[in-house]
Amino acid sequence: MKVKALPSCARCPVPVDRRACRIDGGAGPEGCPTMDRDLVEWVRQRYGEPALREFAKQASIQEGEGYCGRGEDVHSPRPCKPRVMEVAEFAVKMGYRRLGLVFCVGLQREAGKVASFLEGRGFEVVSVVCKAGMVPKEELGVPDDMKIRPGHPEAMCNPILQAEALNRAGTQFNIVMGLCVGHDSLFLGHSKAPCTVLVVKDRPTGHNPLAAINTLHSYYRYLEED
Repeated sequence: MKVKALPSCARCPVPVDRRACRIDGGAGPEGCPTMDRDLVEWVRQRYGEPALREFAKQASIQEGEGYCGRGEDVHSPRPCKPRVMEVAEFAVKMGYRRLGLVFCVGLQREAGKVASFLEGRGFEVVSVVCKAGMVPKEELGVPDDMKIRPGHPEAMCNPILQAEALNRAGTQFNIVMGLCVGHDSLFLGHSKAPCTVLVVKDRPTGHNPLAAINTLHSYYRYLEED
């Protein structure tokens, strides 16, 4: 039996201006999700649900508003809004008033600035730091030599506590700032409210993962040599 090809959009061989996802009647390779009509129609039915439809609609409007000069030159719209502004604007569009903010303790100062920014726009902000709960890493079975500072007490990052604290506070929209790889997954999996990521953790690049990706051919080439 032939195995169904899986999507591989990151390596699509079709020129951009001829792709099925960009133009009517466009082409796609085996596994192309746009060419899978059963998939497309199933998802279109989901967007018929009022809450999902409104969320997706406002997200698309926010996407468009993130560019200046729309209609002047269809080939080069200019991005004009930083993500933190778009988060605030989207929350207004959705009628959210109580926002959750979860962050890494290493971004305490930055989280304070974000909270002030949002509060200045009329939002109520409920914020929870990653180390909340003061649960020792030993309870997870983490050996001492795997701590950041071996030989010293060290609280685990507690994304499930962060999520549950916001769940109990009744937040309507949760913002993630710099949670560790894996901890972010746990938070996103346990949050009842929809979430968005404002900052992704990448310690050596100042939380800009693309810095390493864009320099894989030079400064970060050792990543591909391992």
